[in-house]
Parts: sequence; C-alpha cells; structure tokens
Amino acid sequence: MAGEQLVPTGAARSGLPTLGRTTPAADKETTMEAPVLSTPATAISAEQENNPWLAQAARFDEAARRLNLDAGLWKVLRFPSREIIVHIPVSMDDGSVEVFTGYRVQHSISRGPCKGGIRYSPDVSLDEVRALASWMTWKCAVVNIPFGGAKGGVICDPKTMSQGELERMTRRYTAALIEFIGPEKDVPAPDMGTNEQTMAWVMDTYSMHMGQTMTSVVTGKPVSLGGSRGRREATGRGISVVVDQALKHLNMVPAETTVIVQGFGNVGSNAAKLLWEKGYKIIGIGEFDGALHNPNGIDISELLQHRARTGSIHKFAGASAFDKDTLLTQPCDVLIPAATENVITSRNAHQLQCRILCEGANGPTTPLADDILGEKGVFIIPDILANAGGVTTSYFEWVQDRMGYFWTEDEVNQRLDRIMMDSFTDVLQYAIAHDVNNRIAAYMLAIDRVAHTTRQRGIYA
Repeated sequence: MAGEQLVPTGAARSGLPTLGRTTPAADKETTMEAPVLSTPATAISAEQENNPWLAQAARFDEAARRLNLDAGLWKVLRFPSREIIVHIPVSMDDGSVEVFTGYRVQHSISRGPCKGGIRYSPDVSLDEVRALASWMTWKCAVVNIPFGGAKGGVICDPKTMSQGELERMTRRYTAALIEFIGPEKDVPAPDMGTNEQTMAWVMDTYSMHMGQTMTSVVTGKPVSLGGSRGRREATGRGISVVVDQALKHLNMVPAETTVIVQGFGNVGSNAAKLLWEKGYKIIGIGEFDGALHNPNGIDISELLQHRARTGSIHKFAGASAFDKDTLLTQPCDVLIPAATENVITSRNAHQLQCRILCEGANGPTTPLADDILGEKGVFIIPDILANAGGVTTSYFEWVQDRMGYFWTEDEVNQRLDRIMMDSFTDVLQYAIAHDVNNRIAAYMLAIDRVAHTTRQRGIYA
C-alpha cells in the first residue's frame, strides 16, 4: 500500500491535523494546524467561513450544548475515529507515473458500518472529506438507518483522465484501503466525479482480494452487478418528498409554488423532474457555466431531452439564458441548491428571496449565512435531512445484496417515501419542542441517537 499514512485522531484531540488544505499529491506533505475546539457560528471569521469542517463543528457544538451532552461524549462524537491518507502511484497513458493523494475518513461506527461516497476532484481536501464524513454520520442517524459516517476522496481532475487512467487509479486507491473497507466495516458509494462504473471497479478489486464476489462492499453499482432499482433517482426523490411535507406544514400547494434549482446533475435534475411532474412551476435551472430562467415555468421533460441531444442546458428554446450567480437571488418559493458546498454565504444570503431553502447539496449554506436566513424567516430543510434519500436507498441496496433478493422499484420508492416523511416529521417536532431552527433540530436528533447508542455500548478501554 504505497505511501499510506494513518492519522491518529482518537489519541490526542488537541493534535487533530490539517484544518487547512493538504498540499498537492506530488509534494507528499501535509500541513498541520491545531484544531478549533469550540466554534460557534459567531466565532467563524469571514476568512474561515468556507471551511466545511468548521461549519460542521459549529452546528455540532450548538446542538450538543442544547442537548446538555456530557463532556466525554462531546469529545467522542465531535471528531472522526480514523483518518487515512494514501499516496497512490498510477501509470498514465503516456507512459509516465503520477502520484495522487487520496483520503478516507471514518467518523463513527457506533450504529453500524461506516457509509459514505468517494469523490474525485482537484479541490478535495482533508477538511472537506472530514466534514463530509461527519455529515454522513448525522445524516444516517436523522433517517435512523444503522450506519455511521465516512467519506473518501482523491485529488485529481477526472475530466482530464482517460477511462484507463481512472480505472487504474480507482483500483490502486481501493487496494490501499483494502483492510479498512468491507460490508461490515465501511461501504463506499459514488459522489462528485465518480459513478456506477467507479463502484464496479471498487467492487471487483475488493472481490479479487477477498477471493469471492462481494457485491455489498459498495452501493451505487449498476443494477446488473447488484445495484438497487431506484438508487439513481433516490436523492432527488427524497428532496421532492420533503418539499411536499414542507408545503403541507406551511399551507402551500404545488400548483402555486415556484422553484429554482441550482445544479442540474443527478440530484438537481431528478429533483426538478419529480417536482415538475407533481405540478410545481420550475422557473430557474442553474449550472456551473450558466443558467436558464422562465417566470412562466420550464418544461423539464423537454429540457432533459435537449440536454441529451446537445450535452448542455444552453440554447434551450423554452427559457432565457441567465447569470448563474444572480439566479440564486431571484424571487421564488423554493430554492434548491443541489451542486456543491458554500454557495450561500454571508455575502449573498441577505439577497435570497425564497420562502423555503431545501439543501440538495452537502453544506451549501455557511453558518454565517444561517444567521441571516433565520432573521429573514426562511424555512430551511437542512442537508442532513433533505438529501438523505441517497444514503437511505444505498442502505436498501446493501440490505438487498446481503440477502440476495431484490425489490421492485415501486417497493424501493415506497420504503424511501415513508422514511423521508417520518424523518421530516421527527425533525420538525424536535424543532418545535426545543424552540430551535430545523438545522439545529436535525443535528440534535442525530446526535441524541448516536450518543444513546454510544452510551449503551460504553467506551472500550
């Protein structure tokens, strides 16, 4: 396992490494900084605002304080249990050798195996992966499925790599993590820059090392290799379900509800399509390189056909081209950021004109922006609830693989709808009972569940 480095997070909390960005892969060095041990939103500076680890920690600390969580459990749950850094050599198509830096952070195993995606991006950092692993723990607990949180990532640009290079990198990354992943240990899934094919490579590599086919080591696989029906649409479907529940709570109706979706990848496009089919008026679609707007509504079916033909949402006859940044601040009833982190910050939050903010992406809203949106009275459906449909159906896939019996898509969707509706109700009741906003309520609910399990198991010494 080339260049593997285990980062000891459990032994010395005051020495938690790398709250800054790690250096590029070729340098094989890591910058170490001491952690911030208490990070209320008011303590996060403008320069720190976009740090996802500090954002997660600020919400955790606020929820833990309101729960009166004892100091010992506070320390146990606040930090990941294991962080792994690997430096993986890959033979490139031109005959050269490149070394990529990869991460796998395992936050919690209190409630079951770790669960979380693998992302390939030039912007991957240990802070980002650490935050995403923590969010996965809370997300799994909010929807009450028996997983803990994990996340992985490799610093690379998959858009510039061939299929052969991506396969060799994926297999070497998997081999470097072989003793730390598995159906009962840590179950990866696709994320930004990865897909069903990536998971097929991970599954095959793991299976070759184990000497037998192990489909349950990953989720998000092709259906032909043990993937679940409905998995590809699951995150978008979960978003549509919680938006429906928010409308019921606020006495709104779909036919009179306007929606803007930022991000038209797998999550955003499926959410937009499902909401459009339910009668919502989708007036804006944003992408990384531009946006569309039509106050009279966009036909999402026609837009999807246009993108399938042209490879882009641009030059679509059913809407006008629009500035992607300005789109977020246009008047609408429901705003769905479904792309990446930190798109709603202290710099633009006061300009938002939505009634409901449903977070399809992980960490799209910073803690400083939360304060502004709270003053504006925006009803937030937080990421650890809103986009939990994906991990819920990943759980279904894991269950189906392990029992060797597969459900119909209708059965998957019915189970998903019930869990998302129940989880929305649980979070809303927690918010009302504790007089907090929905985000802190979701964290409180999740932390309470993980803390309860941790108390029952005890601290092994």
